[in-house]
Amino acid sequence: MKRIAEFVKERRKEVNLTQEEFAERAGVALTVIRKIEQGKTNLNMDKVNLVLRMFGHELVAANSKELMDNDD
Repeated sequence: MKRIAEFVKERRKEVNLTQEEFAERAGVALTVIRKIEQGKTNLNMDKVNLVLRMFGHELVAANSKELMDNDD
């Protein structure tokens, strides 16, 4: 989660938005932005994706077999 936290915080600052402004534009509560930027791990994946989509990214669930198959 630390990498996501850093990514979101850096990109938000690059577009010169406060956490409040960014939350409003992303369609999530301010607490969601704060939790993401603090690196909290117990987050709703749908909410995280709403935030990441603001930058053209998305998280997807993957199981260990899929990860191993992609390593080849």
